[in-house]
Amino acid sequence: MAAVEKKKFKLKKGDLVTVIAGKDKGKQGKIIEIVAKDDRVMVEGVNLVTRHTKPSQQSPQGGTIQKTLPIHYSNVMLVDPKNGKPTRIGKKEVNGKFVRLAKSSGQVLA
Repeated sequence: MAAVEKKKFKLKKGDLVTVIAGKDKGKQGKIIEIVAKDDRVMVEGVNLVTRHTKPSQQSPQGGTIQKTLPIHYSNVMLVDPKNGKPTRIGKKEVNGKFVRLAKSSGQVLA
């Protein structure tokens, strides 16, 4: 049995991203969660769907709820903190440690 390889994403939880494809193209939001096994990310306020729920013990009223669903990570780009535009992410060694940086402005990301 082969060892399970952990996927590496350049995006991280809490990053501000903009959607570059799909029904929510142009919207911005923070990454809430990364679903690595499906190559997807959950972005707050993006890909909202309405779910109709039956009355239950937890919600005796039932009704409709808004829910955020994940989108593929290739449909989002990091927002450059310097100019607010979408940018690619690079890597650079600083003081013996690798840090992420915005390709468009060269600014180091937290």
